[in-house]
Amino acid sequence: MSSNNEESKLIVPDNFGDSLENDVWSIFKIMGEFVEGYDKLFKIGPCVSIFGSARMDEGHNYYKMAQKTAKNVTERGFGIITGGGPGIMEAANKGAQEGGGKSVGLGITLPHEQGLNSYVDDDYIINFHYFFARKVMFVKYAQGFIVFPGGFGTLDEFFEALTLIQTKKVNPFPIVLIGTDYWGGLVKWIKETMLANGTISEEDLDLFHVTDDEEEAVEIICDFYQKHTLGPNF
Repeated sequence: MSSNNEESKLIVPDNFGDSLENDVWSIFKIMGEFVEGYDKLFKIGPCVSIFGSARMDEGHNYYKMAQKTAKNVTERGFGIITGGGPGIMEAANKGAQEGGGKSVGLGITLPHEQGLNSYVDDDYIINFHYFFARKVMFVKYAQGFIVFPGGFGTLDEFFEALTLIQTKKVNPFPIVLIGTDYWGGLVKWIKETMLANGTISEEDLDLFHVTDDEEEAVEIICDFYQKHTLGPNF
């Protein structure tokens, strides 16, 4: 009878390394996504990235707020970057066009592909296969994040931005959460659990703002650049 250690020993398939050639070639695909993203976004100029749920249609209040916010942002001279999908992303791209600004869509290939919304400018479409390459583009040329209620992807972008700013891997930029009812529980947990346990510092709470006023969100970003220089974040 075999011992417990033998029964639990990791079994490595003989063909485990057979995908090495594919892995090597994927490096060139990754490089291609970075090159295209850097090239297009550099030419677009200063932008604000807007995030939020793909599941909120045009009748939802947050959809209307996102549309109005994006319009206001573009009227101040910024372009708008979104994930290019439906919901809040569509609302933001729509608002960008209404404001006469640049409307960028960073698409992603997914199993249940919905395609880019019709309000992304044809010249500013960038499609990605790799989430991590796409996430870099959201940050590099964004002069601010405006984050509407959303799911895991929205939280992912929010916390990654906080981490990059906290660790000084990027230049600081304003991050605004819109929707106190939606974000209130998370903010309370950050303060009462993370801060209370010493896993973040008091000053880390200053890395983001929370509001229900879309005009205030835009003012926070514009006021920030009264004191800071516009430019790529890293």
